[in-house]
Amino acid sequence: MSKSSAETPLMQQHKAIKQKYPDAILLFRVGDFYETFGEDAIITSKVLGITLTKRNNGAAFSSELAGFPHHALDTYLHKLVKAGYRVAICDQLEDPKQVKGIVKRGVTEMVTPGVATSDKLLEHNSNNFLAAIHFADDKVGIALLDISTGELFASEGNAEYIDKLLQSLKPAEVIFQRNYQKHFKETFGSKFYTYTLDSWIFDEAYATESLLKHFQTHSLKGYGVEAMPLAIIAAGAIFHYLKDTEHPNLQHITSIQRLEREDYLWMDRFTIRNLELLGSGVENGHTLLKVLDSTVSPMGARLLKRWIVLPYKDLGKINERLDLVEFLIKDVDLRTRLTQHIKQAGDIERLVSKIPLRKINPREVLQIARGLQHVDAIRNECLHASNDYLKRLADALNPCLYILEKILKDIVENPPVLISKGSVIKEGVHAELDELRNIASMGKSYLVQMQQKECEATGISSLKVGFNNVFGYYLEVTNMHKSKVPETWMRKQTLANCERYITQELKTYEEKIVGAEDKILAIEQELYDKLLLELQDYIAPMQINGNVLAILDCLTCFAQNALHYNYKKPILHQGLEFEIKDSRHPVIERNLPVGENYISNDISLDPSAQQVIILTGPNMSGKSALLRQTALITLMAHMGSFVPASAATIPITDKIFTRVGASDNLSGGESTFMVEMNETASIINNLTPRSLILLDEIGRGTSTYDGISIAWSIVEYLHSSPHAPKTLFATHYHELNELENKLLRVKNYHVTNKEVGNKIIFLRKLAPGGSTHSFGIHVAKMAGMPPKLIDRANEVLQQLESKHVDEESSSPKTEDLSTNIKKLSVPKLQLSIFDAHSETFDEIRTMLDSIDINRLTPVEALMKLNEIKQKVK
Repeated sequence: MSKSSAETPLMQQHKAIKQKYPDAILLFRVGDFYETFGEDAIITSKVLGITLTKRNNGAAFSSELAGFPHHALDTYLHKLVKAGYRVAICDQLEDPKQVKGIVKRGVTEMVTPGVATSDKLLEHNSNNFLAAIHFADDKVGIALLDISTGELFASEGNAEYIDKLLQSLKPAEVIFQRNYQKHFKETFGSKFYTYTLDSWIFDEAYATESLLKHFQTHSLKGYGVEAMPLAIIAAGAIFHYLKDTEHPNLQHITSIQRLEREDYLWMDRFTIRNLELLGSGVENGHTLLKVLDSTVSPMGARLLKRWIVLPYKDLGKINERLDLVEFLIKDVDLRTRLTQHIKQAGDIERLVSKIPLRKINPREVLQIARGLQHVDAIRNECLHASNDYLKRLADALNPCLYILEKILKDIVENPPVLISKGSVIKEGVHAELDELRNIASMGKSYLVQMQQKECEATGISSLKVGFNNVFGYYLEVTNMHKSKVPETWMRKQTLANCERYITQELKTYEEKIVGAEDKILAIEQELYDKLLLELQDYIAPMQINGNVLAILDCLTCFAQNALHYNYKKPILHQGLEFEIKDSRHPVIERNLPVGENYISNDISLDPSAQQVIILTGPNMSGKSALLRQTALITLMAHMGSFVPASAATIPITDKIFTRVGASDNLSGGESTFMVEMNETASIINNLTPRSLILLDEIGRGTSTYDGISIAWSIVEYLHSSPHAPKTLFATHYHELNELENKLLRVKNYHVTNKEVGNKIIFLRKLAPGGSTHSFGIHVAKMAGMPPKLIDRANEVLQQLESKHVDEESSSPKTEDLSTNIKKLSVPKLQLSIFDAHSETFDEIRTMLDSIDINRLTPVEALMKLNEIKQKVK
């Protein structure tokens, strides 16, 4: 017997469906269970921790089997997807009660990391983007869709720009042409979950047709993407992929938003990482996002993330935000009321997106209505405000009064989570529904009344109304009263001591009561579906409501932060001068021990006078913090936030570059120094007059003189560049202080310290002039190095410094460091921290001390020498 002929019809059906989705785990609905078979079952049992069994379908065929109850789908689905698997959900497409033979089945949804709509798969404070990439000769197109909110972004540019978007927006899944797998990995790394598609999908005509069909327009001009063919192709690939993964209901994707590189302050991936904007290299580390995020809605939290990585460059838009933040600081009552309304409105964006997907439950529909009530209240609060931007935001709000009233009229106060539980639709909405509910709830009392009525009419005092599954409702009469039974009654069953009858009235009522529950559910489902259909017409205005509330949430959050943490309004301007008074690091100051204040500093940069600051100072004195706070304050100002300073005048900045801290890419085969040089080259090659450059310890990854030479030439290059970028350069190389005397716009500053005895106290205050030495040995001592090691380090330092001074005094020609190192004296005894034989040497010394050389014969001397030789073996 062949294997296929041994398979049951069910397994043949499974096999046919599985062939269409070979790279997904197929959850196959059988009765009340979702079953998996074969390799799928092995994976499922391992990931979910459920039992793996065998299913025998004939002598020649058996298969592994693992399943779970259908109502547990939400519990298990997200575990499979989070483990990195694509999951195809195969449902029964017919009612098994009404079908003879095998039930028709089909995949109703494919869930992948980038196409997730379940709340358990989503983080409410983060977007869940599916990205599509289209590679062309020297440019790349990108589209990013969050199917859970309906937001669709598109852009195109060079690989560096696309890399920045991928690193900033962190898509859950990236799709691209199959033949570009190696190229994708080389360009963007291997940290993304990827899926590849056939090349024919990435075609401009096909993509344009898909988009026009979806948006039901004649052109894409209205979305501003008509001149971005690569972005259009990427967006088209997303729509194709959604069709492939059984997501036909996409009415909530109402527009494409263009991400234009020129609109935003540019930060490369290194800068976003170095400044710890969204994530930290340390587990549970502190980030700018954590410090700034006091939003009260998931919509606001998601938008704030985007504002941090894509800050505005447009002075008008930035000032609009800053003025509104200032207005909200002053009007405390309005701010409080807005915060309360936004908090209670719920996650409008994600709730609305569930409507076309048919995944919205009655409680969520009611929450949409409550959200609209809060939208109405916010609109009324803001329309009469004296801030123009706030009025414009209020104008964009639409409380959708018709649908709001319809929901409140149709849905009960506390509906169940599932429509199938019933009791969702209010009384008075549908006459037949009310009647059926009346029958269902009043059934028992109606039967009691009927029993009493028939007792009186017939005189049968012992008459009872009963029910069984075979005959339904019946009237039971004992044999004693059989003669009183009216002729109109129909006998149904004879028992030993009684007879059972039915009447026309009882039969009619039975039909009503037995079908009532099913009819009630069917009518409720029908009314609910109609309501969802009407809701679809309001998706676009409700999405705008969600976006406006997100903006208000972010700006009230900025106002709150400014009040709580003493942030001040920055002045942004089109000039090039940069000046911050009493600047503080927004993240460090919030995580200081209780009672400790952050030491503030003034920072001034001016391309005509003080273009490059060379910053020296002890290790641990706060040089890196100063660099970072300069960048973070610039970034916060461009977001429209107040800043941690007493005053700030900040020029419109187009690029922030940082090269801070070591970041080995050893797994990628690059050393610290190579990474450092790559990042620095990227900065040097992308300068503009509006760039802010922050360099920390450039050149330290190589030999001292190589490092000094590279650092020196970088400062010279930046100084002589026609762009004259504003630069902060922190360094250990005090030799660079000499540049102040040679280059006009280079100024030396140092971070102050105070020496008390042989200890050092970091004052963390910036002062003009260079620092003389780095106090590395002091820091080693503070870190707990052994005293002997510290003493030896001081000894070596003194010798090197004295030799350096001697050389300078005796001859104008200075010998290099390596010559001085060669002249260092070796300590008489190796330090015990490095010497495994130190105890042996102590014994040998004791032995030698006890020998009287004057009395020692040559033979004895040779024997002693052999004894010593044995000890050191």
